[in-house]
Amino acid sequence: MKELTMLQKPLHSWKVTPKEAIEIQQRLRSAVILEPCDLSQVKLVAGADVSYDKGSDKIFAAVVVLELPALAVVAKSGVVDEATFPYIPGLLSFREAPAVLKAWEQLNCQPEALLLDGQGLAHPRRVGLACHIGLWVNIPSVGCAKTLLVGSYEEPLPEAGSHTPLVDKGERVGVALRTKDRTNPMFISPGHRVDMESAIALVMRCLKGYRQPEPTRQAHLYVNQLRRGETEEETTGWLF
Repeated sequence: MKELTMLQKPLHSWKVTPKEAIEIQQRLRSAVILEPCDLSQVKLVAGADVSYDKGSDKIFAAVVVLELPALAVVAKSGVVDEATFPYIPGLLSFREAPAVLKAWEQLNCQPEALLLDGQGLAHPRRVGLACHIGLWVNIPSVGCAKTLLVGSYEEPLPEAGSHTPLVDKGERVGVALRTKDRTNPMFISPGHRVDMESAIALVMRCLKGYRQPEPTRQAHLYVNQLRRGETEEETTGWLF
C-alpha cells in the first residue's frame, strides 16, 4: 500500500471573485510544468469527475483509483459539497476543484498519476481543471475531455490510437485522440508535470474498450451513484 496522499501547501484561497479567479489563473499558468515524463511504470492511476445541476449549488465529486495493468478499482472516495463559486465557463475549476480536493484528501493510498474529466492546457488561459488540480496535488495530471472547449483539429483516422493536433491560436494545446475504433475522439491535454506525448501514452495505457479512459469512466460511474444516493460507506478508501 502506498503512503497517505498529501496535498501541497494551498496555492490560494477559494473565496475569490471572478476577476480574482482570472488573475489567479494567469499567475498559475507560469507554474504549470510541461515536461517529458516516463509513466510506463506507474501502477496506481486516479480518475476524477464532478457532477451537478447548473441551477444548483450542490456538487458531487469522486476520485477512483485503479491499478495498472489490469485497470482494477482498488480505492474510491466521494463527497457531496456546496459550491461557493458561480458557474462561469473558463472558470469552472474554481467551482469544481474544492470538492475534488476534498475527495482526494480522503484517499488512504497515493496515486502516481491523475486523469480528470475536463481540460488541461486546452483552455482559454491554458489553466484548465487538470492544470489547476495538478498543481495542488503535484503529480502528473492529464485532462481527458469529451467535448471541445478551444481550438480546432482534423479528424483522426478511425482506428483507436490515432490522433491529430488540437491547435488554438497557433499553439498545440492537446490532441484529438481516437480511444475506440470509429467513435468520437477524446480531447487530451497535459495538465501538470507531463508533456503531450507522456499524456497520450498514459491515456492509451488506461483504455479498456470504452471511449473514456477507465479511470475517468469509473469516476463518472461513481459520481452518478453519489447523486442517486446508491453508495455505501465501505466503498470509500482502500478496497484491499
